[in-house]
Amino acid sequence: MTHAMLKGSNVPLDAMAVRAVLRWTPGPGVPDVDASALLLGASGQVRSDEDFVFYNQPRHPSGLVRRLPKRSVPEGLTDTIEADLAALDPSVDQVVIAASCDEAAFGRVSDLRISLYDAASADGEPLAVFDVRAETGEETAVICGELYRRGEGWKFRAVGQGYPTGLVGLATAFGISVDEAEAAAEPDDSEAPDPEAASQGPVLPPLPSNPPAVPPPGPVAPDPDEQATVVHQQPAYGYPQPTAAPRPGYGYPQPAYGYPQPAAAAAYAPDPAFVLPPQGPQFIRP
Repeated sequence: MTHAMLKGSNVPLDAMAVRAVLRWTPGPGVPDVDASALLLGASGQVRSDEDFVFYNQPRHPSGLVRRLPKRSVPEGLTDTIEADLAALDPSVDQVVIAASCDEAAFGRVSDLRISLYDAASADGEPLAVFDVRAETGEETAVICGELYRRGEGWKFRAVGQGYPTGLVGLATAFGISVDEAEAAAEPDDSEAPDPEAASQGPVLPPLPSNPPAVPPPGPVAPDPDEQATVVHQQPAYGYPQPTAAPRPGYGYPQPAYGYPQPAAAAAYAPDPAFVLPPQGPQFIRP
């Protein structure tokens, strides 16, 4: 039987391993939603930073709480947290199931719902469902529900409490240290370089999108004139370069093997100052 829950209501659980499935409807302008879990002790705080299961730490060191890959289903998109409640350390009193979105507030998220399933039943009906609604529309993180100990068993409570400070604010509220994450996200250029980062080696600048070609080994030719439109090749094997005469057309090949080029046409033009020498009598007709 599926329990349709209201905010603040709770239901006892018979299953000792559960899957908490967050589902929402994607669309234009709808931000992506990420599921996360916090394992809390008797003080209502995490025991260490390892008790935070989210997209950058999808598995608790114990392996008993983990985040599963997102899926696309006919009703929308899902993100899932799975917890083995019976095997959790007795020092864990609660497992908080939360949702966060970094791109926009939950006022733009449609049909957000948390459904609780028995992890041992792959295709069974949900044990409980709760439609999560943003109270102000400005929340960027929401506690959807919590699994908590009650005597020898566990219960699930529908919460629906929002935070306008996103995943960082949610994590801080439960004792997660986020100083290092904030420093990595917003580095201060005025501070001295981190010695640990320096020990990892120099940071190389980004490569250009079109790196210059590496010249082959050998003599380096002088750079061509930047204003030139044609770059001529260097002479090969010591033979002279062709003259500036036009290339012959109709596909005839150029002379090869260093032979001299044909003389320019102007070399064969008659000299206007040329005069034949006087002819002797042997050249005069009788």
